[in-house]
Amino acid sequence: QVQLAESGGGLVQAGGSVRLSCVASGRTLSSYRLGWFRQAPGKEREFVAQISWSGGSTYYADSVKGRFTISRDDAKSTVYLQMNSLKPEDTAVYYCAARAPLANTYGYWGQGTQVTVSS
Repeated sequence: QVQLAESGGGLVQAGGSVRLSCVASGRTLSSYRLGWFRQAPGKEREFVAQISWSGGSTYYADSVKGRFTISRDDAKSTVYLQMNSLKPEDTAVYYCAARAPLANTYGYWGQGTQVTVSS
């Protein structure tokens, strides 16, 4: 079983930066695709970014492309989301997720961390 725990959220001014971390426990995630999602108040959860098992391929939602960077450190069982040039519309609970090899969905989720961007 995989457990994921996010950290690094908080209150930041528009234009600022925040780095989220997500530490995995239970098993190694070196073969898993990892992703970040977010859910704003009153809205459905949406995809933010993902990184392949090798770290060689990343993909971003259009709304964060050029501002956010996803990375992974398998030695630390950690995935990161560096968020720059933050906007008030980035305010949300951010979740990390893991997708097992051959799985067609993300099956493991963290509890989420709140990011609030003030204008």
